[in-house]
Amino acid sequence: MSLKLHITLRHLLIDDTQQIGLKFYANSTLQILIKELEDVKWSKEFTMFYIPNTRHNLNAIFKLFKGVAWIDTKYFFEKTRAKELDEIFDARWVYTRKRHPDYKFCPENYLQKLELKKYANNTVKTYVSCFECFINYYNKQDINHLDENDIRNYLEFLVKTNRSDSYINQAVNSIKFYYETVLGLPNRFYSIERPRKSIKLPTVLSKDDVFSIISCANNLKHKCIIALLYSAGLRRSELLNLKLTDIESNRMLIKVRDAKGNKDRYTILSKKMLKDLREYYRQYRPKNYLFEGQTKEQYSANSVGKVVSNTAKQAGIKIPVSSHTLRHSFATHLLEAGTDIRYIQLLLGHNSTKTTEIYTHVAKNSFSAIKNPLDM
Repeated sequence: MSLKLHITLRHLLIDDTQQIGLKFYANSTLQILIKELEDVKWSKEFTMFYIPNTRHNLNAIFKLFKGVAWIDTKYFFEKTRAKELDEIFDARWVYTRKRHPDYKFCPENYLQKLELKKYANNTVKTYVSCFECFINYYNKQDINHLDENDIRNYLEFLVKTNRSDSYINQAVNSIKFYYETVLGLPNRFYSIERPRKSIKLPTVLSKDDVFSIISCANNLKHKCIIALLYSAGLRRSELLNLKLTDIESNRMLIKVRDAKGNKDRYTILSKKMLKDLREYYRQYRPKNYLFEGQTKEQYSANSVGKVVSNTAKQAGIKIPVSSHTLRHSFATHLLEAGTDIRYIQLLLGHNSTKTTEIYTHVAKNSFSAIKNPLDM
């Protein structure tokens, strides 16, 4: 099979009828063969051939081009994002909010589909929030009649109001989820432009600053939260999901379950940390999760954020500090100590060392061998 011959299948909606779009670079062989498909037509709007979306026609495409061209279906067949997470779907916050008469709330079928797809609760909050902002931007219009231009106008509004690239991408995802997954419409928004992902260097603290923050913690619980985020390189959600059984002291490891990407992994446990955790357990007696609230419920993400940021301010740190700042510092300090980047990748749970390589841009030993021209 020639790798140069490549056809991408797309979902199209033409004259309110679902069609299969066939996108490919100009090629005489494909041009001749495609005319053999029944009822095939050309769309000037989408610049591609198309035929009615039926099982018969889909099979005919694969049969016609078998051994001739590669059929790319990544935009055609729905990918499931279902996760077998160790958490219960909880959308109670949606229903307990104050109901303002002029504010459009997320449709019931949107929430139902999120639950059916087993999206994580944090993702649900993001999608609902972003989608509600979108539908309230078009408060007086029927959302089922909006098109690509309406979405582009909304995205332009987000850009003009200085929304981050990350937020705009989340907005696109939440909008596409409604039209393509909830309503089951064709993938007609595939040409919506997303912002280019900016590459920003992580904020990293010195070891002295980290130790200063830990020592300024108001109590042992706060001290353990900060020290564990740093010493194990944990994300905030990973810290909150830790259970007592995840601290494997006999192996000096911490098991991180259902992390980003629905993956489990292990990270390292500090000897000093283990000593503090044992004393913390004797004082607080958590029952299920390692860190729990006053009524033994799972500790909240907001509380962790406040513990880290407020303690950093008490320590005199001038820059904003978050739980992710401690994770960045963990990775950078390991790299500066000579730890192989592949081990750091495993500890952080990155899919590729390319993600972990960002820390080479902030590790001081990356520049130690370079002599400043002013000092030459």
